[in-house]
Amino acid sequence: MAIELILLKDVAELGKVGDIVKVAPGYARNYLLPRAFAEKVNRGTLRRVEAIKLRLQKEHEERVAVAQAMADKIAGTALTIAVAAGENGKLYGSVNAQMIADALKEQGIEIEKNAVALDEPIHETGDFDIELKLHAEVKAAVKVTVVAKEA
Repeated sequence: MAIELILLKDVAELGKVGDIVKVAPGYARNYLLPRAFAEKVNRGTLRRVEAIKLRLQKEHEERVAVAQAMADKIAGTALTIAVAAGENGKLYGSVNAQMIADALKEQGIEIEKNAVALDEPIHETGDFDIELKLHAEVKAAVKVTVVAKEA
């Protein structure tokens, strides 16, 4: 016999805030209820969950707005990274996500290196369009020019 609960927090593989779920009594009694992940469904709980959802939605919209503003700032940015290279344009090392994040930081744009969507490091000179994942819903592209460092 399942118990019907409303989730107060996101629970992996069960649901998100506000979802009404049916779970085994033991799972509810021993895990969800003591940790305040869920409560029994009633009008007061429904109102409280709506307030939580509204707050989370507002926070989400603010994060998207900040990411979009950063994407707009990045849109006109072009980076030049000088790296030691051989005569044929092959680099002695490589340009990785951290180097791109550092070059953006020098331009006044701070991002985490894991926001740089670089499948593999760059091993040659040239122009590259690199995608930046600023948020799940916001992406930006930056033009990176890799040149040979002069001795």
